[in-house]
Amino acid sequence: MSSKQPKYEYVSTAKLPTRMGDFKIHGFVEASGQEHVALSYGEWKEDDVVPIRIHSECLTGDSLFSTRCDCGFQLEKAMQNIVDNGYGVLLYLRQEGRGIGLLNKIRAYNLQDSGMDTVEANEHLGFDADLRSYDICKLMLDTLNVKHVELMTNNPKKLAALKALGIDVVGRKPIDHGITKDNKHYLKTKTEKLGHAFDPHVFK
Repeated sequence: MSSKQPKYEYVSTAKLPTRMGDFKIHGFVEASGQEHVALSYGEWKEDDVVPIRIHSECLTGDSLFSTRCDCGFQLEKAMQNIVDNGYGVLLYLRQEGRGIGLLNKIRAYNLQDSGMDTVEANEHLGFDADLRSYDICKLMLDTLNVKHVELMTNNPKKLAALKALGIDVVGRKPIDHGITKDNKHYLKTKTEKLGHAFDPHVFK
């Protein structure tokens, strides 16, 4: 038997009451030590189409209420959508700043304050525009017995990533939520340079 540590591993589950409803939180870890969680709400059968959101960690938006991105707004909306639906899953991946980390994101913000857009800032720092990986999503969804999903996202790359992992993506639900005067340029850049599917009217 191989003693090699699995690349991704399920750790434990606990109750997580929130102001939106009573979720369960499921912990996962990579061989590198990076930790991720999934939140599940309600019950479903194996053949059900389960609404899910893949959400990358954003300390500034999720916890500090920043309006220069739409992350915190989308997190809240996705959790509420799941509760309203009666069941669903939120995959919360620790991939701050599209994978560059918190301090590098602050450096990128500084460059954006000087006139660069989000893609130019990442590239100026020596990073690709988006370094995120979604491979752990397969283990997370398998652990929760989710076979068919409707993905809440504006990012077609997430759909492609799940399909490449063998997950049945039945459909996509837009999550155009939290657009402010502070993040319109950021979201327009994500649409034009990263392929995100926002309704063009939101930028008028």
